[in-house]
Amino acid sequence: MSFISYRSMAANVARSLAQRAEGVCRHYLCNGRRTGRYWHVGDVFNTPGQSLYVHLYGSRAGKWNDAATGEHGDLLDLIALNQHLSPLKEVLDEAYRFLALPWVPQSAYPPSIPKHGSTTVPRLIFAAARPIGGTVAEAYLRYRGIGLMADLPALRFHPTCMYRAHDTAPCETRPALIAAVTDLSDRITGIERTWLNMSGSGKAPVPAPRRALGSLLGNGVRFGSFGPLLVAGEGLETVLSLKSVLRAMPMVAALSASRLAGLLLPRGLRRLYVACDADTAGHRAFARLAVRARVEGFDALPLQPTHGDFNDDLRALGPAALAAALRPQIVQPDQHLLNPEPAEWPPSRKRAHARISGDCIFLPQTSWAGQSLRCPAVRTGTAPCPPTRSRQP
Repeated sequence: MSFISYRSMAANVARSLAQRAEGVCRHYLCNGRRTGRYWHVGDVFNTPGQSLYVHLYGSRAGKWNDAATGEHGDLLDLIALNQHLSPLKEVLDEAYRFLALPWVPQSAYPPSIPKHGSTTVPRLIFAAARPIGGTVAEAYLRYRGIGLMADLPALRFHPTCMYRAHDTAPCETRPALIAAVTDLSDRITGIERTWLNMSGSGKAPVPAPRRALGSLLGNGVRFGSFGPLLVAGEGLETVLSLKSVLRAMPMVAALSASRLAGLLLPRGLRRLYVACDADTAGHRAFARLAVRARVEGFDALPLQPTHGDFNDDLRALGPAALAAALRPQIVQPDQHLLNPEPAEWPPSRKRAHARISGDCIFLPQTSWAGQSLRCPAVRTGTAPCPPTRSRQP
């Protein structure tokens, strides 16, 4: 058979595999899990994790990307790598073997896509949450070394946010930090939910304590009004750590390295600081943004942490040392925005642990409020946030 015939056959097989994308993932990537429209796993060799994602639906069904390595392809490529097959004939033989297995229709898998559309459910969840002051969410941020800043409207707290470990697991309710993902017009397009333990001293002890939901690609969790300057980073805690010492600088958290490279940027941007995590995915995201900067006509400058990320730096070094490490990385006209003396450091250990009593959540006494903060928990008859599944980029 000619090479052209093999290539034509491969294209047809790839289309057939894409129609059964979830079945392919469950067969070859069984250590992963479905989150919304995607299957997540560590890599093509079925390592547990979230770096690699496979599109399960739509025009890109069967396409996959690995944010850690930059690898991408279709399901035929994935099978070849997963099974260590080299000649195209061997890859096709394995694909035909899979396609000959008894077919399980897509409808047989438990549904995980919200029926209300890609943005309605995230907006409902965010609306059902409340400001974070005096809640487990504030305790969590203080545990991460981040003091409560004056205005964080993108963050809210939900005391009974629904959680489900996997598609067939029972639903349970847990306290969660809710971050609003918005577009350039400040419309909520999604949310990120971080489930917390009851004291606020860390994330909840569950398999996936952080999940995103909604339309995320190009959008992010935004802090401040945009202008000619912007700081963009991956994780929420990374960006909030920088916000602790650059409180006047507008910032956006893209929530992953792959989405960081695809951020929609505001018009009139002159200088973009990119907070890179100290790993391959972070460096690759900056490289892609640097290419965009040359094409679109703005400056892209990296901000490099001393440790793994800027939250590690804030917790290990404190805000003054973090500001000192950032100063040489920020151009001179912008250095006046550095504020190395937050209102309080270190964050009170008392406030790192909230307690729940009856229908109220208490945070121990605070120096700036002078009394215990208190907010009512969800009363009887108030519905918790609806059970949903996550969507990734």
